[in-house]
Amino acid sequence: MPQTIESVDSTLSALSDGTRRQIIARLASGPQPAGRLAHGLPMSRPAVSKHLRVLREAGLIESHKIGRQQLYRLAPGGFLQLQAALDEVGRFWASALDEFKQFAESQP
Repeated sequence: MPQTIESVDSTLSALSDGTRRQIIARLASGPQPAGRLAHGLPMSRPAVSKHLRVLREAGLIESHKIGRQQLYRLAPGGFLQLQAALDEVGRFWASALDEFKQFAESQP
């Protein structure tokens, strides 16, 4: 899966909202129906559905029907591109800090 700036931007944008992060945290324990995900959130179910749509469009969650119930779950590869981007930044900083340390130690 090629990493694109647009996909990382989409992921970060989706995760910028606290409600969507709560939904992601709830789905970490396993698949759940929208009603259970909406329980306790200070908004209407249609508003929760909009948040679910944003997460689905960002590739962070998936949905499938079982009978009459729509179940949501974390998408298996949903965070891979974001993790790759963060790893790249981490490698940059590790290298930059090593170079700075060598420079600082070489100074009288």
